[in-house]
Amino acid sequence: MRTMSQFEVFETSAGGRIKAWVKGVPVESQARAQLENVAGLPFIHSHLAVMPDVHFGRGATVGSVIPTKGAIIPAAVGVDIGCGMMAVRTSLTANDLPDSLSAIRSEIERKVPVGNGRGGNHKEAPARAATALRASGLADKLDVILRKHKRIQRTAFAKQLGTLGGGNHFIELCLDEADRVWVMLHSGSRGTGNILGTYFIQEAREALEKRVLGYHVPDKDLAFFVEGEELFDDYTMAVGWAQDYARLNREVMMDRVLLALRDFFPGFSLEKEAVNCHHNYVEREHHFGANVWVTRKGAVSAKTGELGIIPGSMGAKSFIVRGKGHADSFCSCSHGAGRTMSRSEAKRTFTVEDHLAATEGVECRKDSGVIDETPMAYKDIDAVMAAQSDLVEIVHTLKQVVCVKG
Repeated sequence: MRTMSQFEVFETSAGGRIKAWVKGVPVESQARAQLENVAGLPFIHSHLAVMPDVHFGRGATVGSVIPTKGAIIPAAVGVDIGCGMMAVRTSLTANDLPDSLSAIRSEIERKVPVGNGRGGNHKEAPARAATALRASGLADKLDVILRKHKRIQRTAFAKQLGTLGGGNHFIELCLDEADRVWVMLHSGSRGTGNILGTYFIQEAREALEKRVLGYHVPDKDLAFFVEGEELFDDYTMAVGWAQDYARLNREVMMDRVLLALRDFFPGFSLEKEAVNCHHNYVEREHHFGANVWVTRKGAVSAKTGELGIIPGSMGAKSFIVRGKGHADSFCSCSHGAGRTMSRSEAKRTFTVEDHLAATEGVECRKDSGVIDETPMAYKDIDAVMAAQSDLVEIVHTLKQVVCVKG
């Protein structure tokens, strides 16, 4: 290992190379081993880039940027395809907000279904969602995929457009350094993206069993499609659909949240600064002299001048950032604080009282059902930001006052 600038360089036993922005933040041994497995694959282009929110994940490490030539690893993209963030700044300030924010939180939860299962769907798709879906052409594009792959289960994707989901997805009202009110939310492609991701991960595993390779693939979740194969084209079509749906889902959800706010503040307006960015996705890009597929597994694009969002956890700060276009990171940055422990470990470790103390001053759920999302289960967001100071500059620092979770 050697240190260069803000990042550390690791040479792996399989001949791979890793550049990691992890100064001052913990990296568990499981994650390090997983990173080495990915970096050693022969179709990795140049090196693997590791963000400071890095932690062990399924298939590939969360907080990694994986450039591949002629191949894509579906499990590295994952099943929450297109998961990402959206934020808008309003004309409201802290002085406009009431002392109690519980009614605002309740109204947001009425306008935007939260959680998984049928309760997390619209009973009837709102007019805005139906109109947006028609204009997008996504229904027809999905039909093309489903006609070809008849084993993919059909879902209520129309009723899930503009819904939050569960897990670490959230809707927040935040205050910036000038006490201006922002709306920020985190969600992805919901059930349909999950089903598409799960289906193609299994297809890749089956394809791997039939391949004759001159090298070892150390984990079945690193099964891949090769460019030029029919399944490769089908997967890129499906993942592209899920990423487009995820972006539209955030836009429709944002409309629903703003509609809820207008019940309390009819005259507010939106400011110019708005961001809508993926952090679980794959995209064709040019790096180090080649056109490659870049999978950002819990990482955000941070090209020069590009705005992004790096959220903390419940009760912690979040950041609107501007990319510096750092070539060695493949123009990327972290997607959040990153977990320090699994959900099950967090539930064993912390109590409701711990969570109450950690979320003091935030209008949010404070019950045992969200202990796995408590701030103590995540890395120190300030340390994460310090470790990637050469990747992004902070434009705004946000502190949440309302947090809606599934």
